[in-house]
Amino acid sequence: MVLVEISDKDQFSELTSVKDKLIALYFHTPWASPCIQMNKVISTLADSDQYKSTTFLAINADSFPEISDLFDITAVPYFVLIKNGTILKELTGADPKEFVSALDTFGDSSQAATASSNADPTATVSTATPAPAPTIQQEETPEQLNARLEKLTTAAPIMLFMKGTPSAPQCGFSRQMVAILREHQVRFGFFDILKDDSVRQGLKAFSDWPTFPQLYIGGVFQGGLDIIKENLSDDDLFFEHALEEANSSK
Repeated sequence: MVLVEISDKDQFSELTSVKDKLIALYFHTPWASPCIQMNKVISTLADSDQYKSTTFLAINADSFPEISDLFDITAVPYFVLIKNGTILKELTGADPKEFVSALDTFGDSSQAATASSNADPTATVSTATPAPAPTIQQEETPEQLNARLEKLTTAAPIMLFMKGTPSAPQCGFSRQMVAILREHQVRFGFFDILKDDSVRQGLKAFSDWPTFPQLYIGGVFQGGLDIIKENLSDDDLFFEHALEEANSSK
């Protein structure tokens, strides 16, 4: 693979929707000196046979603020690793070793991605998200699915299960939920339930809630769009208070 410089939103949405492929997003700007070094590093890695199964995308954070806002980019260089519509890891700063380590961890196998994301709670989108999302090749037992849902709902401090991705929502309710989270400057992880029907159907029973989007905070189901709107009308700091409550109950 080569490093692909994103030229428009449609290209970004198309390239990040590829299934079963690790995607490395590299946010940069021409004026940030650390990016000069990292430009060479990322290009070298993208050209390497070792990482030929990974798609490397470069995004100018100044040219595409709407994409940057999806990941709450406040500094560059900034890296996001995504697979199957789920954010696995985020890194900031010009540390090639740390980035390569993340590529090795999540690029080996879905099992490695799950283990590493569970071990590293600093990956987030309040910091945004280690999210184990292995591709299931054989039918799961109810127990296995339940265990996977527990991991997914706790993959990020604030976790959104939606139709589509934040950059390309596939229903109006999901689009509104993303807009609310962005309006309140909430960093969140997400899972595209359209790409995994087991998760889509299983979450309905898991949360006892029949529709999407569904929002979890600290692993606790908070509700769908209408309930979140209602909670915010009662408490403008609902997200902060719900996360504090979830953390204090652990």
